[in-house]
Amino acid sequence: MTSSIRWLARTVLLLLMLTSCLVGSEAAAAGYPTKPIRLIVPFPPGGATDLAARVFAQPLAAALGQPVVIENKAGADGAIAALEVMRAAPDGHTLFFATNTAMCGVPTLRKAPPYDPITDFTPVSMIGRYGFFLFLHPGVPAEDVKTLLAYIRANPGKLNYGTGTSTAIVASAQLKLLEKLDAIQIPYKGDGPLTTDLMAGHIQFAFMTPGAAMSQVAAGRLRILATLLPERSALAPRVPTMAEAGIPKLSVIPWAAIFGPAKMSPEIVQRLAQLTSDIVARTDIRESLGRYAIEAQSSRPNELEAFLKAQLDAWRRTVREVGIEPD
Repeated sequence: MTSSIRWLARTVLLLLMLTSCLVGSEAAAAGYPTKPIRLIVPFPPGGATDLAARVFAQPLAAALGQPVVIENKAGADGAIAALEVMRAAPDGHTLFFATNTAMCGVPTLRKAPPYDPITDFTPVSMIGRYGFFLFLHPGVPAEDVKTLLAYIRANPGKLNYGTGTSTAIVASAQLKLLEKLDAIQIPYKGDGPLTTDLMAGHIQFAFMTPGAAMSQVAAGRLRILATLLPERSALAPRVPTMAEAGIPKLSVIPWAAIFGPAKMSPEIVQRLAQLTSDIVARTDIRESLGRYAIEAQSSRPNELEAFLKAQLDAWRRTVREVGIEPD
């Protein structure tokens, strides 16, 4: 009898504790947000990710009734930004404008990744898929992909190419392997500084997001040769796809999505996911993202989690195929 009473007492206490946690979680969600939202961006200002985050931040701030402050935490292929989010309180006031660089590149390109993208973060919603392009300095005598490849072969070891994201690293490695090219990789912390050096001629070509580079194409300071999108981009409809240029398409997908720290309140996650879906569905937002060659696309949290797991598998497979050694 005594043991039964003890068991009953423990059960009641456990139920009271669970109820308290649920009530506390619901109360926190009901009052959310109570202060400005930090939106952590893993690249410097000026690139497509930074510009897209600013497009997203304004309507999110209006919907939440609190400012959304962009914080650029560039470096370490997005790991600096990811760790900032991972260590933040899971109260919804710190969010990650994440890309495949931090969430797939770091986990697959490092021997000892500093975090697990599945267990250390809370998926909220997709934002969209990136269009990557092959840009060229106009000093290189090439008008298309075919003549660029011929020029690189005629000048082994003399051309530099930039990589500002993990997608660029993998795409460049695939191109070098498939076409047997000898060119020198110059790593950058993002597409913003990469664009500056490409215009200056310090590097000769690069796979990167359009960002501020498209205006330089119009001004004649850069050339654009191809897109990694499966179809031609509305941003540059005359530019062929890599497949049209005779180069197989990438097996990995460049993307952007919203994540938070692990163990966020489900109520807050669902609210943020719904707001993101509403924002991304807006015509003006889709057009604004389209200017940076981002195909707007939202998702449910569980769909984003499944997509991330599938992409991690694809990245690991591709890294092995192209012979990239994790460092």
